[in-house]
Amino acid sequence: MKQILQSLKTGATEIAVVPCPAVQPGQLLIRSTLTLISAGTERMLVEFGKAGWIDKARQQPDKVRMVLNKIQTDGLLPTVEAVFNKLDQPLPLGYCNVGVVLEAGQGREGFAVGDRVASNGKHAEVVSVPLNLCARIPDAVSDEAAAFTVVGAIALQGIRLVQPTLGEAVVVTGLGLIGQIAVQLLRANGCRVLGLDFDSARLALAQSFGAEVVNLAAGEDPVLAAARFSRGRGVDAVLITAATHSSEPMHQAALMCRQRGRVVLVGVTGLELSRDDFFRKELTFQVSASYGPGRYDPNYEEKGQDYPIGFVRWTEQRNFEAVLDLLADGRLDVQPLISHRFKLDQSEAAYAVVGGSEPSLGILLDYPRRDEQPDALLRQATVRLQADPAPLSPASGGQPPTIALIGSGNYATGVLIPAFKQAGARLATVASNAGVSGVHAGRKYGFAETTTDTASLMTDPKVDALVIATRHNSHARLVLQALEAGKPVFVEKPLCLTLEELADIAAVVSPPTEAAAPLLMVGFNRRFAPQVQKIKALLTGASEPKALVMTVNAGAIPADHWTQDPDSGGGRIIGEACHFIDLLRFLADAPITGWQRLAMDSATGDTVSINLAFADGSTGTVHYFANGSKAFPKERLEVFAAGRVLQLDNFRQLTGYGWPGFKKMNLWRQDKGQKACAAAFVKAVQQGGPAPIPLKEILEVSRVTIDLAGSTGEHSC
Repeated sequence: MKQILQSLKTGATEIAVVPCPAVQPGQLLIRSTLTLISAGTERMLVEFGKAGWIDKARQQPDKVRMVLNKIQTDGLLPTVEAVFNKLDQPLPLGYCNVGVVLEAGQGREGFAVGDRVASNGKHAEVVSVPLNLCARIPDAVSDEAAAFTVVGAIALQGIRLVQPTLGEAVVVTGLGLIGQIAVQLLRANGCRVLGLDFDSARLALAQSFGAEVVNLAAGEDPVLAAARFSRGRGVDAVLITAATHSSEPMHQAALMCRQRGRVVLVGVTGLELSRDDFFRKELTFQVSASYGPGRYDPNYEEKGQDYPIGFVRWTEQRNFEAVLDLLADGRLDVQPLISHRFKLDQSEAAYAVVGGSEPSLGILLDYPRRDEQPDALLRQATVRLQADPAPLSPASGGQPPTIALIGSGNYATGVLIPAFKQAGARLATVASNAGVSGVHAGRKYGFAETTTDTASLMTDPKVDALVIATRHNSHARLVLQALEAGKPVFVEKPLCLTLEELADIAAVVSPPTEAAAPLLMVGFNRRFAPQVQKIKALLTGASEPKALVMTVNAGAIPADHWTQDPDSGGGRIIGEACHFIDLLRFLADAPITGWQRLAMDSATGDTVSINLAFADGSTGTVHYFANGSKAFPKERLEVFAAGRVLQLDNFRQLTGYGWPGFKKMNLWRQDKGQKACAAAFVKAVQQGGPAPIPLKEILEVSRVTIDLAGSTGEHSC
């Protein structure tokens, strides 16, 4: 199928061939018939992409600060690579989609195959959209009209925050798509409306919908006009739907309002507010969050947990339905808002209009119908990217193994894939759920194909080994499928999230002799870092017990981030602290016999101290803190043994105190062992040697970590 992608690096758009997305539980697979280009939002994205590096930095000062902090901790080269990797990823465009349901995932109550639906799906021939971001289209509403559902909901949510009453005077600043719809909705609420814009055609259109207007391009004073419009009292509210870097619309809005007036920002403006403007009149100011309650809430959008209607009357989905109802009975007319129509294959011309000077408003993209392109052609799950990089046959006789990679997120594309490619692995297939990231990774690194059919990789005879880099809650299921299919498997940490999952995996990988066990490796890369290997070598001469201290300045992650979700990410102890428990287990070189966890009272529970006891009398402490300064080193390891000390900062600077013949080992750039870790797995698959990490240590570290995540006390093995 075809999908429109944009480069954040250059701003260029392309029609890419991508695999059909996999339908997930609680989602609808939709064949698109029409999509609407949101000229304001998508123009800003195109302009950002076309901007130079300095202009990009000026537009995102918060990101610049993050980059500077990363340079301090990780060094210049890794930071530059991370930034370029992020900008290199294509951005799927669009969020106003109309189509027909092809397939409904589990838990799709209220929808059936064949339903016409409006959604926030992308500009793609097939999209997979969560249920709460879809609404059934009434028979009386055409596809063209329904394409305005999402932008209509954005306008409607802004108006709900304004809380207009009959007879109130409201100013709409900016008469683009959302502004024109807002004018109509306010008029339907019985309000008098004054529209402001620089474009005479848009002003004339707003007049046709019943608004009075002010032509800013002609030098008309909006504050004086608003005073006349409100009979000298000040307007009741201002709805700002403009897109500008200037803070002037905010200043003007405050001057136009009456005492205790309301200002709601729907568009994008500068926010250099004058306290005096708002203080004297006791004005209220609110930013509208897109389509309505539920926006950016993963429980609502991804998991389908609806808000009770008695407590939240208007959610995103119910706002979609309200707009469709207004379209059905004619109170909202969007036909005059359509300025251009293009076929999907003409999208390059469509975006030339978006980014050019030609007047435009609503730009529709029309998709091939079933008689032009059957469903079966659109639903192909695998796309060939290039000829095979080498003959694909099972690894034998020392041949480099052929791998398939499941998951193509930031870490996979920025770290794992380059590491496996450098290790000599042949790259066969990269899999992803949505398809876009898989196409990007496949094209960038030379995979032969990309797919959204993960299950097919388990039995693919061309694939010698699997690499899993998906969200944490899928690890155990995919590991079991791979092992049961007889495939060696490398899984990015953690191995699993629950003791039940761990028991299922242990049952598969624990035959009578470890030599007969399927090859299983977890991405505990820090034990492979060159400076850690040096520490290990130095410790071989210290027979006494060791005291190991790992301090991780992890930084805060919001409570609603998927890694904090017990179901999706398992929390940060399981999801990341497992790295450091494994590292101390490797350096102690003895089984963990007991542990203790002390956690700071917080909403996320990710500031903890973990004490470990080892069978040889060594002790280990992991301080995993989310409440520190980014200026402090992110990871510091200290080893105390036999009257000597080793200190490793950020996997760049290793210093020895009291070690005969060793003072320091410093690197030009950070090396956390990812490349060596991947190379060890590739070698084990290729040569059939022992597992790079002993299976008993993988299971031991996983069990202790899961126990730690769910406990508040002490434990002895």
